[in-house]
Amino acid sequence: MIRTRLPFLALLIAAGTVACTRDAAPPAAAPGASARAAAAGTPLRAEGIPQLANSADGVHIEYRTYGSGEPAVVLVHGWSCDANYWSAQIAALKAHFTVVTVDLAGHGASGRNRTDWTMANYGEDVAAVVRQLPNRQIVLVGHSMGATVALEATRRIGDRVIGIIAVDALKSIGQPPMPQKQIDTRLAAFRADFIGETRKFVTESLFPKGSDPRFVSKVAYDMSLEPADIGVASMQSLLATDLAPVVADIHVPVLAINSDLTATDEARIRRSLPDFSARVIPGTSHFLMMQDAQRFNPVLLADVGELVRKAHH
Repeated sequence: MIRTRLPFLALLIAAGTVACTRDAAPPAAAPGASARAAAAGTPLRAEGIPQLANSADGVHIEYRTYGSGEPAVVLVHGWSCDANYWSAQIAALKAHFTVVTVDLAGHGASGRNRTDWTMANYGEDVAAVVRQLPNRQIVLVGHSMGATVALEATRRIGDRVIGIIAVDALKSIGQPPMPQKQIDTRLAAFRADFIGETRKFVTESLFPKGSDPRFVSKVAYDMSLEPADIGVASMQSLLATDLAPVVADIHVPVLAINSDLTATDEARIRRSLPDFSARVIPGTSHFLMMQDAQRFNPVLLADVGELVRKAHH
């Protein structure tokens, strides 16, 4: 059964469909965070307190900030997720940078008064948050679908973005989008039984053998809680997105931190994004930032540091 689902798995991971947990508590503020912010000249914010931005279509977008300093590292979740799935990264990042977590429209605590669930509109959600940040430099980190959203956000934010980090995503760059007939056929199962199909897909396809069954079940359950109409419409937009015109507008380095569930063809991707490189963490799932934060976080910190160095040269 799993073998028959692998082609769709590769397309979803390449494009960026993900799940995440919804009930992790935000980390406590680090001692001295206010003093660091004052020393850096960054306006003080209430760490971890929900804040709101209005997207272009009037949907309210909830976000939280942690830490201080440059750049601001904006963490963008994926399909059927919310900001809590970055909980294991916040403490490591906020020790060095400002960290911002975002609930995209239709996810978490953000508004759902939207009918057009496109990657472009999700990109505007992130851009609306960034416009409220005082930071001069922005690094966008996107997991799976969130990486496509980060590309769209970069087109709207402009030269404040110094780089993008994709997490198990963007592997389809340089390939055409999935044909619409194939998308319709695949989405029919999600339309018929979103909860059951989502749990089945996550359980069978997004984890390697030997993964903790309790963690697998939790992610599958959480992902299935997304409203079906939003989930299906978002997947439709994601799978139909032609990345060629999007990446043509990207003029900053794009780095990737990937699992080895599906291959990363760096040579093909660099034909579209010359300043692209990827690091693969073997033996991890599509949710590598959650499953193995001890290996993931040092790579993430190193990648942010690399983008800062590139921006200063």
